[in-house]
Amino acid sequence: MRDFLFIIRGGQDRYNQNSPEEMQQHMQDWQQWMDTLAQKDMLVGGQPLMNEAKTLIDGGQKIIDRPLAEGKELIGGYLLIKANSLEHAAGVAKECPSNEYHCSIEVREISPM
Repeated sequence: MRDFLFIIRGGQDRYNQNSPEEMQQHMQDWQQWMDTLAQKDMLVGGQPLMNEAKTLIDGGQKIIDRPLAEGKELIGGYLLIKANSLEHAAGVAKECPSNEYHCSIEVREISPM
């Protein structure tokens, strides 16, 4: 099996419209999905990300403080999984609970060093 990174963007606008009960259910759905991946020895790790960031530009000469608070640009989190192929990993991404909120998930294979 090879390592893949899921970069999860967007969806927060719809998610933030949920009631507390709906948010709790969504978190339970996430936990169940990740537990299933772990049971299949596919889950390597992953976390949600905070909205604020620093971006280094010009070869690291400048640092920009960026609140990333809106829209499809916002990376809400990442997941590292093991899968047999890019197609297999994309199929796993289709089951992500955040798809319900019309997020986008970029699936990238991690290149071995």
